[in-house]
Amino acid sequence: MSFNLLVGVSLLYVGFLFLVAFLAERRAQRGMPRWLRSPMVYTLSLSVYCTAWTFYGAVGYAARSGLEYLTIYLGPTLVLTGWWLVLRKLVRVGRTQRITSIADLISNRYGKSNALGVLVTLLAVIGTTPYIALQLQSVTLSLEVFAQSSGDVELSARNALWVAGGLALFTILFGTRNLDANERHHGVVTAIAVEAVVKLVALLAVGIFVVWGLAGGVGDMLARIDASSMADWPLVPSRWAGLTFLSAAAILCLPRMFQVLVVENSDEAHLATASWAFPLYLLLMSLFVVPIAVMGLERLPAGSNPDLFVLTLPLSEGRGGLAMLAFLGGLSSATSMVIVAAIALSTMVSNHIVMPLWLRRQQVGGAMMAGDVRAVVLTARRISIAGVLLLGYLYYRLSGGSEALAAIGLISFAGVAQALPALLGGLFWRGATRKGAMAGLVIGFVLWAWTLFLPSFGPGGPIGAAVLAEGPLGLEWLRPRALFGIGGMDPLVHSLFWSIGLNTLAFLGVSLATFPGPLERLQSAQVVNVFAHTVGARGWARGSAEAEDLLMMAQRILGAQEAQALFRREAEDQGRQGQLPVITADFLGRVERELAGSVGAATAHAMVGQLAGGSSVLVEDLMRVADEAQQILEYSSQLEQKSDELTRTAGQLRDANEKLTQLSIQKDAFLSQISHELRTPMTSIRSFSELLRDGGLPPEDQARFAGIIHDEAQRLTRLLNDLLDLGVMENAQVSLNLGPARLGDLIDRAVASAAPAGAGLKIHRTPAREARELVTDGDRLVQVFINLIANAAKYCDAPAPELRIAVGEEAGPEGHELTVDFIDNGSGIAERSREIIFEKFARLTDTSAAGGAGLGLAICREIMARLGGEVSYLPGHGGAAFRARLPLARRAGQAA
Repeated sequence: MSFNLLVGVSLLYVGFLFLVAFLAERRAQRGMPRWLRSPMVYTLSLSVYCTAWTFYGAVGYAARSGLEYLTIYLGPTLVLTGWWLVLRKLVRVGRTQRITSIADLISNRYGKSNALGVLVTLLAVIGTTPYIALQLQSVTLSLEVFAQSSGDVELSARNALWVAGGLALFTILFGTRNLDANERHHGVVTAIAVEAVVKLVALLAVGIFVVWGLAGGVGDMLARIDASSMADWPLVPSRWAGLTFLSAAAILCLPRMFQVLVVENSDEAHLATASWAFPLYLLLMSLFVVPIAVMGLERLPAGSNPDLFVLTLPLSEGRGGLAMLAFLGGLSSATSMVIVAAIALSTMVSNHIVMPLWLRRQQVGGAMMAGDVRAVVLTARRISIAGVLLLGYLYYRLSGGSEALAAIGLISFAGVAQALPALLGGLFWRGATRKGAMAGLVIGFVLWAWTLFLPSFGPGGPIGAAVLAEGPLGLEWLRPRALFGIGGMDPLVHSLFWSIGLNTLAFLGVSLATFPGPLERLQSAQVVNVFAHTVGARGWARGSAEAEDLLMMAQRILGAQEAQALFRREAEDQGRQGQLPVITADFLGRVERELAGSVGAATAHAMVGQLAGGSSVLVEDLMRVADEAQQILEYSSQLEQKSDELTRTAGQLRDANEKLTQLSIQKDAFLSQISHELRTPMTSIRSFSELLRDGGLPPEDQARFAGIIHDEAQRLTRLLNDLLDLGVMENAQVSLNLGPARLGDLIDRAVASAAPAGAGLKIHRTPAREARELVTDGDRLVQVFINLIANAAKYCDAPAPELRIAVGEEAGPEGHELTVDFIDNGSGIAERSREIIFEKFARLTDTSAAGGAGLGLAICREIMARLGGEVSYLPGHGGAAFRARLPLARRAGQAA
């Protein structure tokens, strides 16, 4: 088969995966369809566990060690089938605490300690490096098989570098196109689900070819297995127990598995499907491993690499198409692992290393300083992805590219498994402390590195042959392969025994010897008792946070639309429509959890702390009673909650009383004004009509007086029409004339109609964004626009009045909504007046200067309500800012 053809097909396949991810991401942004969050897509995404090691290395593992390869599948099967015990709690904690990675979970559980997050991040990066090297090696070896088969291309050792670069670019395009508040990557998950099907089909196709194409069917294949050397491999209980434990730990601790298992989970019920579907997937992936290994040993020349039997068997039989399918399956296995692992690790690096350093460089209040925090996070993640792939390449080169893929994978498994004691202890034991977790992780990491990771580089690596044989400085009891003088054990079991064993002992011992701080105790209660606590931790006092500062910081991280929607919902819940919410302890906690979805729990806690001050003193008082006082804690929390509700209710009553007082004043002013407004034109009409009736006037005076009478009659008619319109709308008796209309044309009409009143007003527009088709009552909508433009012309107090009309789109409670903002450059509306500007008779300035009877905005509010939308005041824009909002998901006017 032509090597160039293989490269071309591979590029087309990669392009297809990118297209799948892109389309899935677009669909998710427009409203997630059901199939994107289906349990089958979730289950298939877990196939990221099946890497190139599973696809290629399992066959090599079976050829070298018999049925021992099954342990790699037994561990995940045990964990998934017993999902109710651990996974359900893990996913619930991840959702309620807005966890973004395993480092984030451990950091959050132990008092939101960023130092602990940094340690777990470093462990994960170093522990995953051999696994990434494994993927580079598998892709490189498979390419070399085809190159040698075709004789077209000679590949050099630098080929792995090109593979690493391509995977880095692919991962950046896949996983860092934007910053998601929940850290969910629907495009990536969908592409991985497609790759899961491809690699399963490819491996099954090769297996079917081997059993029924090369052998004589199932019976003949079983006879060949019995006759092969694999039937004589002894079962070593210590290896089987150790490897089964290791693979079970990996399903929980591998960064990529935590990403798809916990972070990407959108529904806890999906675990029930995954508990049987994923073990079934693993069964199918392992079904033909032994037949392929036996037939490869039998048919291929002695010395052939058994890790590549999946490719070399079809090629040796002239089945180029099947070999290409197998290559795509192996490519899918490698790319899916690298993509998800790099995304998970880059998230951990940016959240626990880069962002804390960036925050430290800011002054107090740095969370509010100008600068695009989202850009900082995305740049950090992209650089981290490239760095992680570079580390994998360097390990591949320095370790000499060991031919045994399984050996590399087991080193990685043992490294990330060091997080297991702190993880499980944090989930189920309230007595676990940050110092205990830190001690266990450090000891486990050091022992794993000394006994397994560093020796994997070989005699020419960091540990020389002399140290391997005699120990450092001749201390034989520190030999990496015989620690404390205990030798004769399998190297992997030896490393696992000492690293995990002493890790666990240190974790338990230090936790029992130390007492956790208040925040640790609070977080432990929220995590261990997660099913009893359905809300996040309550740890903030009201502090000194201002709503404007908090909104500005949230906009930097979450984006303007999402942050404003969060604050608008809170304000509406507090009964403060059109204003910023009152900052409460609950709301600070909610903002922290939203930020944690993008920058991690520890960083989010630090950023909110810069604005809000310290945590609640009440928490410290409560935590002194430890475990025995849990009921007191819960009761006190309820009292605090009720106190907050009473405080908020009292504030609402004060606001309502003030509003009623203002309305009463406005009503009295209106009655006086309306009497004046009615009496003035009627007096003019009567006086000039009497002059005309008496006669004797020159023709030019008669014409002038008649014109005055006409103008005053029109003025009186407009006033009465405003009153009648408002009454009809409030009684829901208005009939709408719905029809198609272009938004730009409606704004053109409004600007033209308001031109006489706004002669000195400079208007800024973006015609391209106004090219939107609507189904609405165009005349009524133009009436709203005219009023808003005229108000800007009348009330904007800037020396050079300007008005910006901005058209946008945002997610609403019932689908996407069209927004039209009218923002001037004046001083805006005082906060105390924002409550009443949409009420009848509201007039905030001198009547003689403004004119009218104070009904304009009240009419606008009723019109927009009849059109199925709303008009509201937007705080925080400098000048006066009004937003007219119309639904896009259904026809405007449907609400009427």
